[in-house]
Amino acid sequence: MRRTKSIVIIIALLGMAVAPGFGQSNSLIDSLENELSKSNPDTTQVGLLTDLADAYVFVDFQKSFEYAKQAVELANEINDFTLKIKTNRMLGLNYNLEGDYTSALKYETRCLQLAFAFNDSSNMGLSHSNIGNYYYELGEYDQAYYYLTQGYKILQRNLNDSLAMNIALHNIGRVFKELGQYEVALKHLKLSQKISEELNDLEGRPYSLDEIGDVELRMGNYDSALYYLTLSIREGRKLIAKKPNTTIKELQPKTFSKIAKTYLHKGDYNKAFAYYDSTYKIHELTGNKYGIAEVELGRGTVFLKQKKYDEARLYIEKAVGLAKGINARVLEIACYEQLSTLWENKNDFKKSLEYFKQFKVLGDSLFSNELHQKMLRDQILFETATRDDQIAALSRSEEIQKSELKKQEFIRNILVVLMALTGILLISMYRSGQRRKQINSLLLQHQEEMEKRSKELEQLNQVKDKFFSIISHDLRSPINALAGLMDLLDKGAIASHELPVAIKELRVRFNHTRSLMNNLLDWTVLQMDKINLQAGNVPLFKIVEQNIELMGSTQNKKIKMVNNVPENAVGYADSNTINLVIRNLMTNAIKFTNDGGEIAVSAESKGNEWVVSVRDNGIGMSDDIQKKLFDKINLYSTRGTANEKGTGLGLILCKEFVEKNGGRIWAESEENKGSTFWFTVPKA
Repeated sequence: MRRTKSIVIIIALLGMAVAPGFGQSNSLIDSLENELSKSNPDTTQVGLLTDLADAYVFVDFQKSFEYAKQAVELANEINDFTLKIKTNRMLGLNYNLEGDYTSALKYETRCLQLAFAFNDSSNMGLSHSNIGNYYYELGEYDQAYYYLTQGYKILQRNLNDSLAMNIALHNIGRVFKELGQYEVALKHLKLSQKISEELNDLEGRPYSLDEIGDVELRMGNYDSALYYLTLSIREGRKLIAKKPNTTIKELQPKTFSKIAKTYLHKGDYNKAFAYYDSTYKIHELTGNKYGIAEVELGRGTVFLKQKKYDEARLYIEKAVGLAKGINARVLEIACYEQLSTLWENKNDFKKSLEYFKQFKVLGDSLFSNELHQKMLRDQILFETATRDDQIAALSRSEEIQKSELKKQEFIRNILVVLMALTGILLISMYRSGQRRKQINSLLLQHQEEMEKRSKELEQLNQVKDKFFSIISHDLRSPINALAGLMDLLDKGAIASHELPVAIKELRVRFNHTRSLMNNLLDWTVLQMDKINLQAGNVPLFKIVEQNIELMGSTQNKKIKMVNNVPENAVGYADSNTINLVIRNLMTNAIKFTNDGGEIAVSAESKGNEWVVSVRDNGIGMSDDIQKKLFDKINLYSTRGTANEKGTGLGLILCKEFVEKNGGRIWAESEENKGSTFWFTVPKA
């Protein structure tokens, strides 16, 4: 009864309901469903399904999901580019409201692929911004910063969309907030707030107030935090009253949660419980797993502060389970920290140490010094590029003005001379015209040459950035893991029975890193044109058999690997490079095959060559993805079925080595039915 009463008191003080403005007019829903029941063109049906998905979000979230999925399916059937982007983005936003940011990222990535396929700059910019926001929610802040700044640049250079650019700027501030760079975060957030006011963006102000309040909270300025957070709620409620479909509905439960956290730090546990309860009721409407997990952690933390350890453990363990299920790593880190504190308070130091290890390892992987340094470098580059764009725009404006003045002066001179020497002027104008044509022709040639060089430099810069990204991301994790393991061994914090498990995990990471390093070194040697191929007889059956034996001992997916290569299959090529090609293709197949799947390697004799194939029954690829596989400028990669990381470099190496051995390589695939990679080798 005490907690229920406190909810009523707090809500009455602020003039709130538990879920203010979260209902939707039944008359609107009835009207849309009535229209949907009629026989309309497919494009109209898609629009109605999308509108219904939006209308049901805060009324019946399951129905909202059903309508959004139907809209995606119908848009795919009629194969309309605009509708496919619109419906996939709507479904991604639904997953975002549910707190499933991994699925939201999946559908927004589809939007980005469509935008690239049709060269749609507007949707490229919006998709980059949305993907950056989803990476932010997943705790991958370097990826978030990259996509947000790329989105800002695309929107600025191609569209000059001030509102979308301001949203990206706001989200960049959020990234710096999570990295603890509060002054930089406030700089971005307050600038975004000012721009919102200039653009008359009514929704932007509550968002900025919410984030500024969160920064004040993290800096320990609790009264200031309450001021900004409460102001965000009040302005959001006013906006909801005027515009029921505003996205502020999504923001308000997050603000409630931050207010609860502020009261927790102030030691007012009753108000903290009250706001957490209000937040929980709102998240239940949309089934927001992330939001529910955050509330459960908050409740558990309040109980921990009250030294009610059994209740605290119940709520925090529930939170960590939900966080793991949706890959919410930042939330998972916070849960481990609270569980470590809980068991320390209960004098169970062994359990406390176990949770502290998990907190430390996961935290180090997200908030390393290298990440902060990379972010600082990226920030400087981003701000410098933005200033350069502004200077270039100012220079263009001045050039236009000078050109206009010259034209006016030229016309006046022409008129004066025309009155005196018409005949001479005509001859002069003719000669001048010929000279201008020659000059313009030379200028056009020069401009085309400069554009060509600029494009080549940009491509080279992209390759450089990709290599730095590979080295920064994929080589850091096993090094950190080894350092952590050595620290724990040095301190005697790992029991003897725990050591084999830790070593096995470390071996898996180093196998991946060794493969990556070999690929990087091979690629470097190849680009330097220092590699010498020594052709000879290549026993294809034996090479495949060795790789099956090697990978069978290292992969954990229980994938069946079959060698269908004839024993008499002998090619004439460089043995080392062909072995690398087969190994990379088999590794790639394992990555995109589910547990219990099958991979078969075969070879068929055709004319003067062997046609080797690596087939899997995994998740397959779309046609758009297949077109990007062997692009060495824009390396394409995506996570595997067990969330394995990749770089896209392996397939580029395969292509280079196959072609240097006089062969060809290609791929055939169908989504959800598997993939087959083919390459040819000359016969011995």
